[in-house]
Amino acid sequence: MKIENWTAGDIPQRSEGLAVITGSTEGVGYEDALALSLAGWNVIMMGRNSQKGAESIAKIKQVNQIAKVSFEKIDLANLSSIKDFALKMISKGQAINLLINNAGVMTPPERLETADGFELQFGTNHIGHFALTAQLLPLLSKAKDARVVTVSSVANRAGKINFDDLQSKSSYTPMVAYAQSKLANLMFAFELQRQSDINGWGILSLAAHPGVSRTNLLITGAGRWSFAGMMRTLFPFLFQAPAQGALPTLFAATSPDAIGGSYYGPHKMSETRGFPSLSQIPVQAEDKNVAAKLWEVSLQLADVKF
Repeated sequence: MKIENWTAGDIPQRSEGLAVITGSTEGVGYEDALALSLAGWNVIMMGRNSQKGAESIAKIKQVNQIAKVSFEKIDLANLSSIKDFALKMISKGQAINLLINNAGVMTPPERLETADGFELQFGTNHIGHFALTAQLLPLLSKAKDARVVTVSSVANRAGKINFDDLQSKSSYTPMVAYAQSKLANLMFAFELQRQSDINGWGILSLAAHPGVSRTNLLITGAGRWSFAGMMRTLFPFLFQAPAQGALPTLFAATSPDAIGGSYYGPHKMSETRGFPSLSQIPVQAEDKNVAAKLWEVSLQLADVKF
């Protein structure tokens, strides 16, 4: 189901509203920040590199001189960094209308760990965003129209939540670990909606994926000279532009037609490119027992409460 060639020009304009976007100094996250700023949102861009943050804000200001954009440093591979950011936000007390869990690490060739000892992809892509969402919940609940959009990937189709080896200690295969983390993202989005409904948090939780987009995720993860990195470098025309890849996330984040607990992605060529559409949900992502167990395990690993 295609949603009538929806574009960033269809984002409803608003005079207020705070959007927090992880991994937004480049790629799809940057396009999210740019589009939302053009629609009148107050945007907090987030990343590990303050210089990149400043450069990204300058780029947005060139397009939109009156953009309300700022940068906050955060490392999603470090629970202390996440907690520090959340405490800073809570001290300001401003309601958060939109949280986009976008940052990601993809297929490092060797097994790496976060500051807290988690496998880097599972720890950053899932646990980091799980912890961030939990700690920002009071500010999300404070908003009347809060949405949380968690960005997954077509790689989730091959994913499996391996509770016996969540951190890939027994065996590490880059794409297997990545697929697990992206399946976890999708299952978290669905379970967050269920938990919001049960507990009355008043939050819409949605998932999206960018298809196959021309970002640096492959190069910084697998490496420029990996097969995937070479494909990205030598055949850029095979990948859609980041601005196009951002559309499913932006639709989920802003459209009055977006439905809580839904999953959006591009509509063409096995969801690798095109305009926003409802995505096909992998059968394993619909297992509510696994989702509930993942939620409980994640609460313990992230050491947070919702």
